[in-house]
Amino acid sequence: MTGGTTGATCRICGGTVQECLDLGRQPVSNAFLEPKDAGRETFYRLTVGFCTSCTMVQQLEEVPRDAMFRTDYPYRSSLSTAMRDHFEGVAQHFLDEVLTGPDPFLVEIGSNDGVMLNTIGRAGVRHLGVDPSRDAAEVARRQGTRVLVDFFEESTARAIRAEDGPADVIYSANCFSHIAYIGSILRGVDVLLAPEGLFVFEDRYLGDIIEQTSFDQIYDEHFYLFAVHSVRAMAERFGFELVDVTRLAVHGGAIRYTVARPGVREPSAAVHAMLADERRRGLAREETFLAFGAGIERIRADLVKLLGELRADGRRVVGYGATSRSATVTGYCGIGPDLVPFICDSTPEKQGRITPGSHIPIRPPEAFRDPYPDYALLFAWNHAEEIMAKERAFREAGGRWVLYVPDVHVR
Repeated sequence: MTGGTTGATCRICGGTVQECLDLGRQPVSNAFLEPKDAGRETFYRLTVGFCTSCTMVQQLEEVPRDAMFRTDYPYRSSLSTAMRDHFEGVAQHFLDEVLTGPDPFLVEIGSNDGVMLNTIGRAGVRHLGVDPSRDAAEVARRQGTRVLVDFFEESTARAIRAEDGPADVIYSANCFSHIAYIGSILRGVDVLLAPEGLFVFEDRYLGDIIEQTSFDQIYDEHFYLFAVHSVRAMAERFGFELVDVTRLAVHGGAIRYTVARPGVREPSAAVHAMLADERRRGLAREETFLAFGAGIERIRADLVKLLGELRADGRRVVGYGATSRSATVTGYCGIGPDLVPFICDSTPEKQGRITPGSHIPIRPPEAFRDPYPDYALLFAWNHAEEIMAKERAFREAGGRWVLYVPDVHVR
């Protein structure tokens, strides 16, 4: 599970990366398969380490970007009410506080189905989404959003600047950490960002992942696990300054980081407070990861035991939410159709397929209700309150939810 192997080189600063967590061989998380293709998926070693110089937590083995972010990439941000509300709030904040000058311009890296840019566009503000998924981009375009189907990097940024001029805001939610060659992205930000502009990005927070033992937040797409210390060091290395941080409740705990050119803004009190808190918690110490690894092993043992007992007792258990994270859980815990015969998911692109690695069938929401199971294993635990409110009839029929964050428990 954990170890002290060193020798890898940090993708940010070139320092030494110390291996601290090994979750075994895992499939590409969002590569949901046609049943006929079972057994043809690509696996890689999911290991994590931290840089002994800049403290950035990162994976040791890179999955090629084209394998992860394909044309048919199935995730859709707008399918969650909570995420729609969140992104509408983000857009309104930019409109009220930042995009107030003459002819402002906003670029979003990883715009998905355009859920945030829809609000920006309706306000008449110039915008551009950059996303490699053609299918997601087509959804956004049908709603009037302008999208470039491509990966954002330095060359992309130069082309955008030549056509549209500098960006007042470059925004990215839950995808800036996905790309191993993050230096090219930051050089692209430097090319495209206006002198007084802001680079704002949101991502899952390492401190929350460790505190909640939410090990399923670690999968192929999350190449980096950000903390305030490591983001500040990364920003400085590429000629920027971290000027603000905001805690977010989405995705089980995230932070919105605001980066600017040096001297544009004074770093907020929140930055200094978070840095002090991280020093107190020891986020980059080996013993912290050893305790995290022990917690993961405990969850695996408890979850497999519970599912086995429920099966032996004749109870019917199905999964809820074929998330990217579920690949880590099913793969590391060895959960297959024998314990969870199918997973219900509302994303049409996933229905009728099977999960990578574990080969659990994915069915539409109607299968969850016809008839209700005795227990539902909630892979989409970060949307627990929204899902439980929507599926109130399941509880009224005697159903129970199985969760594994921060520990294995039944609700």
